[in-house]
Amino acid sequence: MIRRLRPTRLALAVTALTLGTVACGSGAGDSAGGSASSSASQASGGASGSGNGLSGEITVFAAASLKKTFTQIGADLEKANPGTSVKFSFAGSSDLVAQIQQGAPADVFASADTKNMDKVTAESLTSADPVVFASNTLEIAVPPGNPAKITSFADLTKSGTKVVLCAPAVPCGSAAAKVEAAAGVDIKPVSEEQSVTDVLGKVTAGEADAGLVYVTDVLGAGDTVQGIAFPESSAAVNSYPIAALKASKNAALAEAFVEAVTGEGGQQVLADAGFAKAP
Repeated sequence: MIRRLRPTRLALAVTALTLGTVACGSGAGDSAGGSASSSASQASGGASGSGNGLSGEITVFAAASLKKTFTQIGADLEKANPGTSVKFSFAGSSDLVAQIQQGAPADVFASADTKNMDKVTAESLTSADPVVFASNTLEIAVPPGNPAKITSFADLTKSGTKVVLCAPAVPCGSAAAKVEAAAGVDIKPVSEEQSVTDVLGKVTAGEADAGLVYVTDVLGAGDTVQGIAFPESSAAVNSYPIAALKASKNAALAEAFVEAVTGEGGQQVLADAGFAKAP
């Protein structure tokens, strides 16, 4: 079962993350792909380790589209809780699930869809029911100037247009397939990538005329791409669930991170990046 956000969880999370945000008031890095970590060397006050007993380290496995927001939320949580460390592994959700199923040392999992989270819960690998904390929709990303003159979803099928999609097993690829089916459009991509950041990378590198990514990816890319909204995207709205994992060696900190994401401070970070509220 996947839960919606509840007020009681929000109240708990505000204590940790909102105070942390006030204490530091800064974001974190946003390099593409791979892993990232944030350190807590400057924090003081807030929901400190001495106040709630939080300490030690966790590793969060999260969808690639969450890189910027989760890195900031992790840094805020660390600064509110001296002595803690939140590390990340960002990749396509399906790849992360495979790693978790093979015993990778993860404490928290956040997926870009419920389908991949269901694979984890089906094997009873979470410590509690997942919580949906945000949603996202697709947008067409094109290089600056839009050299292929793409103005609609149907334009992605034009002869000679180089389009990059996510692979069907990846949430952004599954969403693209749903939109294609709903619109009666058949896109022939020049490549299928394993994460949405890889699709964006192909577009920003000039290796593609267009790619289907999330609205948040276009916003996060700044001037390196142009976004083209299309009405057919409403056929596939991805819900993002998160859960602490049963195998975690630091259950308290893992749960605190989940609370931070679902709490007021985390929700504001996600909204600022363009994520829509949980459906």
